Amino acid sequence: MTEQTGQGPEPAHERASATQVGARGPEGLPDEVGAEPGQADRATAGAGRPEAGVAVLPAFDDHHPPAQELIDDCVHCGFCLPTCPTYVLWGEEMDSPRGRIYLMEIGRQGEPLNDEMVRHFDLCLGCMACVTACPSGVQYGKLIEATRQQVERRYPRSRRDRAFRAFVFRLFPYPRRLRVLRGPLRLYQRSRLGALARKAGLLDRLPRRMTAMERLLPTLGRLEPVPEVTPAAGPRRRRVGMLTGCVQRVFFPEVNTATARVLAADGCEVVAPATQGCCGALSLHAGREAEAQAFARAAIETFEAAGVDQVVVNAAGCGSAMKEYGHLLRDDPAFAERAAAFSDRVRDLSELLVELGPVAERHSLPVKVAWHDACHLGHAQGIRAQPRQALGAIPGLEVREIAEAEICCGSAGIYNLVEPEPAAELGDRKAANILATGADLLVTSNPGCLMQLRNALERRGERLAMAHVAEVLDAAVRGADPRTLLDRR
Repeated sequence: MTEQTGQGPEPAHERASATQVGARGPEGLPDEVGAEPGQADRATAGAGRPEAGVAVLPAFDDHHPPAQELIDDCVHCGFCLPTCPTYVLWGEEMDSPRGRIYLMEIGRQGEPLNDEMVRHFDLCLGCMACVTACPSGVQYGKLIEATRQQVERRYPRSRRDRAFRAFVFRLFPYPRRLRVLRGPLRLYQRSRLGALARKAGLLDRLPRRMTAMERLLPTLGRLEPVPEVTPAAGPRRRRVGMLTGCVQRVFFPEVNTATARVLAADGCEVVAPATQGCCGALSLHAGREAEAQAFARAAIETFEAAGVDQVVVNAAGCGSAMKEYGHLLRDDPAFAERAAAFSDRVRDLSELLVELGPVAERHSLPVKVAWHDACHLGHAQGIRAQPRQALGAIPGLEVREIAEAEICCGSAGIYNLVEPEPAAELGDRKAANILATGADLLVTSNPGCLMQLRNALERRGERLAMAHVAEVLDAAVRGADPRTLLDRR
């Protein structure tokens, strides 16, 4: 551990006062932030799963524990609290970024990695809203990812928890496996078995995580494969690779098709290698380091072989992970430099379109849209202006802002599967704010957000048309009838 001197900052656990650690937060926070006593305790107690009485000593091993110098950047000012989803829900200090940083600190000081500590780490959505809010530049993303890797290596989860997580990670990062399920799932939807099962209450008898998975399933339409090479319309301005993703490729193929068309219309030759696999985002954000590294190496090799200038990503979580490859593979002598160079060439779709500037005409779309900032786009990548600028260039289109835009919708990778109750609370909160805009169409940049928000609106008995930003831009470029977007409820 880094030695502290009189010249440097105090350790986090010494800077934390009694009013900060274990309290309801600093003075001056609005009354509505937080909840009545008891809610936080129930959330921490396990939210439906028994604690195992496990205490792992030491809490962290020597392979990249949460870095002391990053922990010491936190001055416990409290600016992160009103933007942290779990603190907003429960008002519990240890379910805030600075509370979790305190737990990392005491873990380094010799406290065991026990059930309660792991529970607070598990409840973090990893949304990075605290990174946006922090005036001290605390790199919370690196801290929580390092901590989660320690948890996954060292903490013995319950058999049921291990089994569910193994199921998730043996399925979702593999498009071919998802594609095998696509046919039966589409038949399940078209036969209305799901609606009948819900009405009869049969789904409520399933384990809560399986129920959450069923309710998040998007409506499956026709599979639209993207050509391996889409030529530029007119003079070629750039040759770009396109990540087709896992869930995006199988459950939202129309988004990839729209992405390729928009890029081609603005002068890009689009290469979507057929051999590409998962980018590793789900694994990285869940602490599965070795798995994420393997996916990252494969992605780098695939796009290097394609000879592209840049790699375009239309899923916020994937783009965030790919921009972290340099850090993820920093210990690999064969990939460290390649990974850093690769990350420098990754662009979000809206980021690249604004960087290039439009070439194709944008036709009028007289639609009122509510723009939802996906956390891994707005907070993790710091990309907020570009999607608004791209949408604002469409004649007739009005962009309406959503209240509490900084608060996560509850999707957060696999969070809405492993923690369905707090995810549902956050989804309900976001749905109410979306409806308050009076918009005709909800637009975002992440497939997980689309699934989460459709489910949240349906729980309220509401239906609202939804689209990925690529689909809105594509409709404007093609001069499509606005009803092609608005009829998708």
